Amino acid sequence: MSRAETRTLGVICVIFALGCILVWIPLDTDTGLIETVRRRVEIGDAMAPTLAALFVLVGGAILCIAPGEPARGAGAKRPLLFCAAAMIGVLAAGVVLMLCAGPLALWLADAGRAEPREYRLMRDSFPWKYIGFVLGGTVAISGLIALAERRMTWAALIIGLVGVLGMVALFDLPFDDLLLPPNGDY
Repeated sequence: MSRAETRTLGVICVIFALGCILVWIPLDTDTGLIETVRRRVEIGDAMAPTLAALFVLVGGAILCIAPGEPARGAGAKRPLLFCAAAMIGVLAAGVVLMLCAGPLALWLADAGRAEPREYRLMRDSFPWKYIGFVLGGTVAISGLIALAERRMTWAALIIGLVGVLGMVALFDLPFDDLLLPPNGDY
């Protein structure tokens, strides 16, 4: 992709994100970003799509400001099918960890108990509610970074962990009745 093509893609992303944030989301949602109902703070209908549009806006702005060079060398023409399969594999591993890590950790913690606890009843208590989300999210984010860089680094692992902890701080800590994925499924 040439510099001009990269900038064009960035401008399209910025225009799309601004259109979503300023026009589409306010016209399409019934509530704002955060709602207070009977002294309870809840996520509004506009929160998730606005955050997604903000990520697109930031990504588009980065493409406009610092466009990358075209890939060169032997790895530049990796087959599209291999790349897609690798991404699907990394994301699948993250989802499996999200689904299984919390219940497995509780099962291991309760191995010696006379009456083991049910994960369904513990899914909204510390640390059980964070185990699957943090492990699975960190694997997904750091794994995708490792695919892009073609090697796993400590920096990718730290970025993945900090990103997931940021999502926990943004979505879970301020809201009393929110369950992080996949805890709403149990």
